[in-house]
Amino acid sequence: MKTTGADQAASGDDAVHGGRLVTDLLDRTVERYPERTAIDFMGRCWTYGEIGDLVGRAARGLQDAGLKPGDRFGLCLPNCPYFVVLYFAALRAGAIVVNFNPLYTESELTHQIEDSGTRFIAVPDLAMIHDKVENVAKRAGIDRIVLCPMSAMLPWLQGVGFNLFKRKDHARIRDEKLHLRLDALLASDAPPHPVAVKPDDVAVLQYTGGTTGVPKGAMLTHGNLTANSGQMVEHVHAAWPDQGRGDAPQERTLGVLPMFHVFALTTVLNYSVETGTEMVLLPRFEMDQVLGTIRRKPPTQFFGVPTIYVAMNALEESRIPDLSQVRCCISGGAPLPLEVREAFEKRTGARVVEGYGLSETAPIITCNPLQGLIKPNSCGPAFPGTIIEIRDPENPEKLMPQGERGEICARGPQVMKGYWNRPDATEEVFTDGALRTGDIGYVDEDGYVFIVDRIKDVIFCGGYNVYPRVIEDAAYHHPAILEAVAIGIPDDYRGQSPKLFVALREGESLGEDELRAFLAERLSKIELPREFEFRKELPKTMIGKLSKKELVEEERKKLA
Repeated sequence: MKTTGADQAASGDDAVHGGRLVTDLLDRTVERYPERTAIDFMGRCWTYGEIGDLVGRAARGLQDAGLKPGDRFGLCLPNCPYFVVLYFAALRAGAIVVNFNPLYTESELTHQIEDSGTRFIAVPDLAMIHDKVENVAKRAGIDRIVLCPMSAMLPWLQGVGFNLFKRKDHARIRDEKLHLRLDALLASDAPPHPVAVKPDDVAVLQYTGGTTGVPKGAMLTHGNLTANSGQMVEHVHAAWPDQGRGDAPQERTLGVLPMFHVFALTTVLNYSVETGTEMVLLPRFEMDQVLGTIRRKPPTQFFGVPTIYVAMNALEESRIPDLSQVRCCISGGAPLPLEVREAFEKRTGARVVEGYGLSETAPIITCNPLQGLIKPNSCGPAFPGTIIEIRDPENPEKLMPQGERGEICARGPQVMKGYWNRPDATEEVFTDGALRTGDIGYVDEDGYVFIVDRIKDVIFCGGYNVYPRVIEDAAYHHPAILEAVAIGIPDDYRGQSPKLFVALREGESLGEDELRAFLAERLSKIELPREFEFRKELPKTMIGKLSKKELVEEERKKLA
C-alpha cells in the first residue's frame, strides 16, 4: 500500500524537494527581515540582522581556529542564542554539526565523540555540562572546546546575578589551551572564507536514541533538513495562507523542546528561521518558567511531546495558560493518547495535531492537518512530497493491501543519506529505496496513517501479537492515570505476557483490582496485563518521552 502527500509540491520546488542549503534559510530571512526579533532568551532579544552578523563572525573565527570543511562540530548546549549562532556558523564553514544531549554521561559523550570524529565542541560555562566534556575531551579526540558564557546572553541584571551568586555552577577550567572562548571566536569582522557546499552534503549527524543497540548517527543532508522545513511551510500554508507574506504579523514559537533533538531542530529552529519567526527559547521544561513566558510572550506556534501536554493537563484550573493565540500546535516524538489531546484542547482552547517521524527522516513524514479532519489516534496523512508504504514485516519486498497492518516505510526528500560509518546498518534499514521505520501501522481509505506499535515492542503471547499501545490507550481512559507504559515480561505458558506500569495523578488513588476490572471491559483476555506496578513517576528519555528500555532492563535483571 502506498500513499502520497495530498499536497505534494511540483518536482521543481526546491523548498520542498531539498535543493537548498541550511544556511540559505538564514540568509534569506536576514535579507528580508533584518529588524525582526529572531530570538528572545529569558527576556533578552536579538534581531535577525544581529544573528546574521554573529554567524558570519563565528564562522570566520572557527575557520581561523582550524575548523575545515567536513570536520565534525559538536553542539552540547541547551536552547540558547549560542546554539543558533554556532549551528549556522559551523555549517557556513562547511562543517558537519553533531548534536549532543547536555545531560549525557561521560561514557555517552565519549562514544558519540569517538564515533563521529568530533574535533570541536561547544559547551556553556556551566560545571554540570562543561566539566564532563573536559574530562573526556582529550582521550576522545577533541581539539578545541568552544566555551560559551551564560552571563553574556542573559539580561544585564540576571547576568550580574549569575556571576555573583551562582559561582558554584560555574565551569572549572583546568586546561586553558584546550578552550576557545566565544569572545575570541567573534573578534574578527572579516567575512568567512567561502566554501563549496552542496545540498547533498551531510549537514547534521543526528544520533538515534540507542533503544535497539549502540546509537547510530543518521546522516541528514542540507537537502534533507531544508526539505523538511519547506514541507512544514507548505503544511502550515495549507491552513494559514497568509504565513510567510511580508505584510503578515510575525509568528512566535515557544522553543521549550531541546534543539539537539531533531523534532525541535526542524520546527523550533529551521522552520522558524525560514519563516522569519521569533523564537522564544527556554533552556529546559520547567513549568513555572514556561507559564511565565507564555504570559510574557504569548506564542502563536507551540511544538511539544506528549509528556508536555500531560503535564499541562495536570495543572489546576487557575494555572492553565491562555493559548488562544496559538494557531499551529503539533505533538511529536511519541504517540499522543486521544484522551490527552482532547483534555488539552478543552482546557487551553488550542487545537493540537499529531505528527509522526523519526531521526532518520529529519524528522516529519506525516501530520494531521492544522484545519480540517483529524481522525482519532491517527498521525495524519503523508507530509507534502512524501510517500508512505506499508510492507510485510516478514517479507519487506511485499506491499500490503490498503487497510492491512504492516511495517511503515517512507520515501521523500527528507529521508537520510544513511548511517555514519555503518553501511551494514544502512543496508538493513532500506528496502527497495524505502526507509523501514520499525513501526507497525496501516493506512485507511483517506490516506491517514495509524501506528499500532513498534515492531520491537510487540508482545508475543501464545501465538498472538499484543500491541502495548492498545493497553496504554485503554489505561489512559481512567481519570486517575497520568502516565502508562506496557511491556512484555516472560511467561512460562504463553512465552510473554503484558505488564503495565502506571503513574497516578496527584491526589488520586487506584488499586490493582479496580484497574484490572476497568481494563477488562476494554481489552481482550490476551491483552489484559498479568502484572501491574504503580510508581510515583515513570522513566523518561532526555527530551521527556516515556521510555520503556529502563523498565525492560529492570525486569531482565529480576530474572538474572
